[in-house]
Amino acid sequence: MSEELLSQEKFDELTHELDELLTKRRREVAEQLEYARSLGDLSENAEYQQAREVQASVEERIQKLENILKSAKIIRAGRSESISMGSKVTVQKIGTTDNHTYTIVGAEEADVLTGKISYHSPLGSALMGKKKGDEFSFHTPKGTAKYKILKAE
Repeated sequence: MSEELLSQEKFDELTHELDELLTKRRREVAEQLEYARSLGDLSENAEYQQAREVQASVEERIQKLENILKSAKIIRAGRSESISMGSKVTVQKIGTTDNHTYTIVGAEEADVLTGKISYHSPLGSALMGKKKGDEFSFHTPKGTAKYKILKAE
C-alpha cells in the first residue's frame, strides 16, 4: 500500500466522513434492512435488495476511507522554490497564450473544475520538483504536451 499525501483539512474531512459512516449511516442502513425483512419474502422484496445495495456501498466507502487514512501522510504547503504538494502553479502551453492556474493536491482532493489537480495526474506529476521558468513536457492521450511554468507559489 503506497502512502497517500493529504492536506490536514482533507484528512480531517475524511476522518469526519468515516466517523459518520461508522456511527450514523451504518445504523440507518441496518434499520432499513430490518424494515425490509419485515415485509416478507426476501426473494421478491425490492426494498430489501435496495437496502443490501446501499449497505454494500456504505461498507465499500468505509473500507476505502480506512485504507486512505491508514496510509495518509499529512503535507503542509511550505515555501519552497520547487513545486510540491500544495503549490499553486500557473502554466502556459507552449505555442499558445492561454494560462492555467492549478493547485497540486492529493488524489482525494482533486477537482479540475476548481483548479485542483492530483500529484498523481500526468500534469501534476510532471510539475513536481520543477521551478518557475522551467519548461517541461509529458505524455497525454493526444501526444506530448509542452508547458512553461510562469508562476509558482
